Amino acid sequence: MEGDGSDSLVTIRNIERELICPACKELFTHPLILPCQHSICHKCVKELLLTVDDSFNDVGSDNSNQSSPRLRLPSPSVDKIDRISRPGWKRNSLTPRTTTFPCPGCEHDVDLGERGISGLFRNFTLETIVERYRQAARAATAIMCDLCKPPPQESTKSCLDCSASYCNECFKIYHPWGTVKAQHEYVGPTTNFRPKILMCPEHETERINMYCELCRRPVCHLCKLGGNHSNHRVTTMSSAYKTLKEKLSKDIDYLIGKESQVKSQISELNLLMKETECNGERAKEEAITHFEKLFEVLEERKSSVLKAIDASKKLRLDKFQTQMEEYQGLLENSGLVGYAQEVLKETDQSCFVQTAKQLHLRIQKATESLKSFRPAAQTSFEDYVVNTSKQTELLGELSFFSRGVDVPEINEEESRVYNNALISWHHPEKDKADSYVLEYRKINRDEEMLSWNETEVCGTSKMISELDNNCNYAFRVRAYKGSICSPCSRELILHTPPAPVFSFLFDEKCGYNNEHLLLNLKRDRVESRAGFNLLLSADRIQVGYYTSLDYIIGDTGITKGKHFWAFRVEPYSYLVKVGVASSDKLQEWLRSPRDAVSPRYEQDSGHDSGSEDASFDSSQPFTLVTIGMKKFFIPKSPTSSNEPENRVLPMPTTIGIFLDYDKGKVGFYDMDHMKCLYERQVDCSHTMYPAFALMGSGGIQLEEPITAKYLEYQKDM
Repeated sequence: MEGDGSDSLVTIRNIERELICPACKELFTHPLILPCQHSICHKCVKELLLTVDDSFNDVGSDNSNQSSPRLRLPSPSVDKIDRISRPGWKRNSLTPRTTTFPCPGCEHDVDLGERGISGLFRNFTLETIVERYRQAARAATAIMCDLCKPPPQESTKSCLDCSASYCNECFKIYHPWGTVKAQHEYVGPTTNFRPKILMCPEHETERINMYCELCRRPVCHLCKLGGNHSNHRVTTMSSAYKTLKEKLSKDIDYLIGKESQVKSQISELNLLMKETECNGERAKEEAITHFEKLFEVLEERKSSVLKAIDASKKLRLDKFQTQMEEYQGLLENSGLVGYAQEVLKETDQSCFVQTAKQLHLRIQKATESLKSFRPAAQTSFEDYVVNTSKQTELLGELSFFSRGVDVPEINEEESRVYNNALISWHHPEKDKADSYVLEYRKINRDEEMLSWNETEVCGTSKMISELDNNCNYAFRVRAYKGSICSPCSRELILHTPPAPVFSFLFDEKCGYNNEHLLLNLKRDRVESRAGFNLLLSADRIQVGYYTSLDYIIGDTGITKGKHFWAFRVEPYSYLVKVGVASSDKLQEWLRSPRDAVSPRYEQDSGHDSGSEDASFDSSQPFTLVTIGMKKFFIPKSPTSSNEPENRVLPMPTTIGIFLDYDKGKVGFYDMDHMKCLYERQVDCSHTMYPAFALMGSGGIQLEEPITAKYLEYQKDM
């Protein structure tokens, strides 16, 4: 018996891998069976639902949770978990209740349906095995009696009906002979108490007594009579038990019968692992040898360059030294002058003339050098600057020999950055690559390069989240075929927005004129319909009729912080105004749009009107710039040229607006290059809204936030 217990202990410890939750990476706690038949902790299901729900509601927000379900999930508050556990829970009437999330085991989406978590079965069998594993892992830790007075005794039995553990004495006291409690079912000491009867989660008062072959899950008779399984083929629980047990036993017997084959394959895998380790070490040694050769070449060139610099330095210093000695000789009582002073003391005329002739020539030469001073050598070493730019670029591309794996190329047109970064690439030989590795890193303002971050990708596009605002990032990708990797692609540099992305839609109620404006169902695109109504109004031109702007604003206001949003103006647009406006100014415009002062003519509105010049520095509660006819019009400014050719720019493909509410500043950006085209102060004493106005034919499309669903849509397209 001791031998059997030891074997059981070893066996239970060997199956630890099967007892780990794929979400939290810990032993299962109250596991639930998902529709895909994978199990997951009860708490992990709640956290996954909360994570997906928050991502859905906070789409586009800088703080959106982009964590993978395979990572350790942050624990939400107890209140939020309790709310999401209740059937029919939802945040508000406009927010759809989230019941779909990716299974951490198979990564396929699972839908929990209307009942949510309440409709899932608890995997009691797995729970029991986990408890046995825990007991085996803490074999020396005893389960104590729950009813003993301190100090408690070690328990000898656990009652499944009472859900408590007892020592022998307490069990006799609380289960007296001849009473109902004496009939309770008991087992060995355990902390895992499961119900004796499995109840239906759909009909909580009904026992499970049938098995749906289509859904592969236990059901009750009410599920078959009028529930979701009424048209499904069901069988009795005893029949399903017998069939599944026979299949499982047969499969286990087959695997046990193939034990020798499995052991042989394990031995082969061990040999392959050793061979891989040897080959890996050999490859490292070869790589070290190649780099050492490069180091030798660099050291040789370094020595040669330094010798040349030292030789030139010595030659120049020698020349300067000689020149300095010559000039020191011109000082009184020193050198040439001192020698000449001694010669002048000679009284013999013949001897004096003999010596003075050569001395006079030297004195004349020294006098001329004083008149035109020239250093004997140059101090600059410009000709000795080593140009390593080409070699640095080549070394930066140093990689493994591709052996036929082509270098992928990043698609700059499809790659972009907004709330997240979306990087797309194509491969000349798409079928030859098994996977890709996308690398990215932030480039500091002083051009300092940080270490590369890596992420493995199976497709040809990847979304990167949690990037810092207002920073340059470098991206590159390489392809893998088996263990062979291609060189890295050319780097793509993208600049992130200057602030977190502000998510909003067009407001279909506040000031929206459905006679002139057409809003799509998603409320992220608006068009101006300049047609029949405008033609009819042409008859009134004799009485001073004029065409007004049609306003539309964002459905969310801003009261603090920094925010950024982007949009595209259709190239065919005649006149579009974009910017920000305060709530009180919008009420003024929208209350009586024809009688109110138009921002087209109001002083310092941010438009090209003559009245603006008088008050450049005044801070208005709105700023709108004009876009139209494929042009972007920069308003007049006292600090820059006001010539038309300097103020009219080509219209960017995508335009961004950056609002710093706290500092009262708004900027307009070219999103393609993340370049600020125009910036000014704005009065932010009230709630600020994204504001748009159209005249004539035109269209505005809000930039769609980059999310995982957006990425799937792009793949489908």
